[in-house]
Amino acid sequence: MLYILGARLVGDEQVRIASTKMDGIGPKKAIRVRYRLGIGGNIKIKELTKYQIDQIEQMIGQDHVVHWELKRGERADIERLISISCYRGIRHQDGSPLRGQRTHTNARTCRKLIRK
Repeated sequence: MLYILGARLVGDEQVRIASTKMDGIGPKKAIRVRYRLGIGGNIKIKELTKYQIDQIEQMIGQDHVVHWELKRGERADIERLISISCYRGIRHQDGSPLRGQRTHTNARTCRKLIRK
């Protein structure tokens, strides 16, 4: 088992599949990173050398917004919505659905949290 940028990667998975487990890396970015580093298509995580792992970490860290930076950005966006008191910010604050979903009979978990 290997940790890259806060994501736990299983050794038996291919590099392109395992790298999509990292927050902010999708299938296309995973394939692009693999090609830029010259890693073959069927190589598994456990077959990578230490140098290749360091290269992957370095390239993803430079070129892409991942893990804690991504989460920090999302949290900052939500706090901005709350601070300007727009509709979405108020719904975030209340813990209610944001995008017009029905709340009369659905959204039980949101309403359960509000009642307590």
